[in-house]
Parts: sequence; C-alpha cells; structure tokens
Amino acid sequence: MGRGMSLENDLNDSNAYYCSCDRALIHKKPTPIQVVKVDYPERSAAKITEAYYKTPSTTDYNGIYRGRAIDFEAKETRQKTSFPFKSIHPHQIEHLKKVIQHGGIGFFIIRFTCFEETYLIDAAILIDMYYEGERKSISYMKVKEVGSLIRMGLTPRLCYLDNVDALYFKEEKSYGTKSKRGNG
Repeated sequence: MGRGMSLENDLNDSNAYYCSCDRALIHKKPTPIQVVKVDYPERSAAKITEAYYKTPSTTDYNGIYRGRAIDFEAKETRQKTSFPFKSIHPHQIEHLKKVIQHGGIGFFIIRFTCFEETYLIDAAILIDMYYEGERKSISYMKVKEVGSLIRMGLTPRLCYLDNVDALYFKEEKSYGTKSKRGNG
C-alpha cells in the first residue's frame, strides 16, 4: 500500500459510515488527470500508460456537516519527531485560507504512523505556523499541544467528527441533540 493510503482508507471507511447513518456527507475529491496515451493489451481492456495532472488538487476531502462546508487535507508521516511542511503544498494552504474566509471549516488530519496516532489540527493554526519564520516542520510535541487526538474505533474507524464537534461546535451539544440555543 502506498504512502498515505492507510489513512486514506480509514477516512474513506469513516466517511462511508458517516454517510450511511446520515451524520455527514464528505467525499474524497478526485484528482483531475489528462490521459495522453492508452494501450489496449486485450480487445476489452484499456490501460492508461501516460497521464498528467491537469491542475494541482486543492485538498483531499470536502463535504457538508451540520450545515457547514467542510474541507480538509490528510497527511501521514513516518517521522517520530515532526511533521515536515514540505508535505503541504502552497496551493493547499491558499485553498484552506479561502475556505475559512468564506465561513467553512478547514483543518488538517495528520497521522504519525510510528505512534499509530492521528490528530486533527485547525487549518488556521497550522497555516500560521507554516508562514512563521523559517520553520520547516511542526514538532510532534507541538502537534499534540495544538491538535486533538482522533479516537480510533471499529465503526467509524476514525471518529474525527467528534473532534470537529469539540473544536467548531463548542457552544452546541453533540450531534443529534438540541443546541443551547434550541435550534438543534
């Protein structure tokens, strides 16, 4: 399995669960490609042998949750001490800044594979650190400090919407109950 695929599979399974129980509608965004060359080794089978990315992809996932647009990038690292900023592309930072500017929820999900820990970090916090000085990474300890550890389970595999509730819907009770303002 390729780098980042384990986290991606966990998120895809979690999102399928959230959709099936009507809690959220969040999908993996396809990366647009331009097919250049196709071989036909068999009459009924086509094999793409050359393709290019049409445009840089923005973030990995987007959708809607509790009436708000949600958009996030998922990353994995095998490093034990930090998460390298070179894993985040400038156009992803700019996209998440726009999501936040327009009232959406933007964040990063970062998995430290060596510790089997996955964290949710508000995009605004990580963006500030990204632009801060000559920083090349965010330390594991800083991720633990500014992020929130995502509970792993069976179904959903990653219970990240609990973290979203705690971070972005603090004044409201958890999903499925009436809020303090009474508009559930």
